[in-house]
Amino acid sequence: MKILFYTPQSDAAAWLTDLRRALPDATVREWQPGDRGPADFAIVWRPPHDMLAGRSDLRAVFNLGAGVDAILALEREQPGTLPSGVPLVRLEDTGMAAQMVEYIVHAVLRYMRRFDEYAQLQAERRWHVLDPHPRASFTVGVLGLGVLGASVAQAVASFGLPVRGYSRSARRIEGIGTYAGPAQFDAFLDGLKVLVNLLPHTPDTQDVLNAQTLAKLAHGAYLINVARGAHLVERDLLDALHNGQIAAATLDVFRDEPLPVDHPFWREPRITITPHSSALTLRAESVAQIAQKIIALTRGEPVTGIVDVARGY
Repeated sequence: MKILFYTPQSDAAAWLTDLRRALPDATVREWQPGDRGPADFAIVWRPPHDMLAGRSDLRAVFNLGAGVDAILALEREQPGTLPSGVPLVRLEDTGMAAQMVEYIVHAVLRYMRRFDEYAQLQAERRWHVLDPHPRASFTVGVLGLGVLGASVAQAVASFGLPVRGYSRSARRIEGIGTYAGPAQFDAFLDGLKVLVNLLPHTPDTQDVLNAQTLAKLAHGAYLINVARGAHLVERDLLDALHNGQIAAATLDVFRDEPLPVDHPFWREPRITITPHSSALTLRAESVAQIAQKIIALTRGEPVTGIVDVARGY
């Protein structure tokens, strides 16, 4: 079995070591420009077009992340990047759900208990008690009910907060009010106090966090975006902050990463910025999952996590 590996990040050697340990009978090599040698599987993150294009020998391409928007964007820009008929397989959880739950629950409770405002009062040396937001009306909406979104929705609901969830297709999650499809989008948004975005990034979801969307939330609502920067119309968020429609935002993802030093978000105290760190890819868990799926495929067994390229997730 021959496995081709590529990541533009600096930790390729560690991935190669762990993959060879998990699949001792396989030959694992790092792709280099011009390498057209045979391979049964490819494991990639943001691969160049030349790595995959025209390969008829691959049995599957594994993406080193739950989001596949980058590799699908490359396919749209350079058709044929993904070999025809070869399944694209994404990571499923691998420890990301727990991280995402921690990040979002922290942000939601920080806003509900007004700790962000207390931080400002501390900076001003002002002793002033703020009433917490009423729990019964502090409704949290989760955009995207995949593995991560469903975990987040249930975790937030466990604190006794009302929670809604939105997905493209109908879902049923105990204790969560679920909405599906464009016809129910406005009803999902109506009066939300917190909007959490966990949607996959596709052409259909580009710019979904825009002025029209934000205007449907409760006045003085909060935004948490941990999906992709391309979901957010940045000027619309700044305008909503300035007119009071949005009270504050927590952003982990941005259109340009790293966020440029002259970006206006840095100068807006009501925006909390983290460096795309809400749910990091954990190497050991990811290698174990990929290895199990490769072994299953070599045995002719089905695997989960296969991407519907037309849908984008």
